[in-house]
Amino acid sequence: MWRRLWIQLRAWRYTEGYQATESFDNENEPNNREELLLFKPMGSERMEMRKRQMSVQQETPSTAQAQQETGSRGSNACCFCWCCCCSCSCLTVRNEEGDERSARASHDVRAEGTSGCEESPKPTLEEVGSWGQSFDKLMKGPAGRNAFRDFLRTEFSEENMLFWLACEELKKETNKSVIEEKARLIYEDYISILSPKEVSLDSRVREVINRNMLEPTSHTFDDAQLQIYTLMHRDSYPRFMNSSVYKNLLQTLSEPSSES
Repeated sequence: MWRRLWIQLRAWRYTEGYQATESFDNENEPNNREELLLFKPMGSERMEMRKRQMSVQQETPSTAQAQQETGSRGSNACCFCWCCCCSCSCLTVRNEEGDERSARASHDVRAEGTSGCEESPKPTLEEVGSWGQSFDKLMKGPAGRNAFRDFLRTEFSEENMLFWLACEELKKETNKSVIEEKARLIYEDYISILSPKEVSLDSRVREVINRNMLEPTSHTFDDAQLQIYTLMHRDSYPRFMNSSVYKNLLQTLSEPSSES
């Protein structure tokens, strides 16, 4: 049995790299189990060393490649910053200037519109008295519109008058580019559902506006303007006639005439 094991060990020695220790010669057969255990698995150690060497060799190129990529990234970043720093800053400045110009243009268009009350002389007693006759007479002059606008502000519905005035200003324009810009601003300020100053319009009028906005004209919002005008006439105008704003104004103009 020991001879058979010794033959097998010799075969493993040549195939797996085993070698005997100094306790016996390679050609002598081992006498017992203890001598068989004196064989050292040199092949496994060599295999482990080879695995370590292979892992080290694999790690070295990957590390070098990583360092090279890092270096190239750093160099590219530096090169990019060195080459494009000025151009990027210039582009940023140009974009900011463009945004400022567009914002300034929009602000100018809004400022030209109805940012403040209309200039008008002090109304007379006869004029204020005529406001009670019809809503058309109230809206005909700037003094009546200003008084009505002050009242709408107390009811948090001033956007109705602002929208109506913006549409009136749009009708006066003849320049196509100005018309398109003003139409866009009116839509954003009073038609868009995202605007805090959105006016109350039905779905039919909104569909008409959306179609008209494809090619805006000075009459893009005519239907909407008429609807808001009717709303102010039926809803806000009766309350205005019974409000303290109108009564106080009428009383103030009546006092000097009564004293005289």
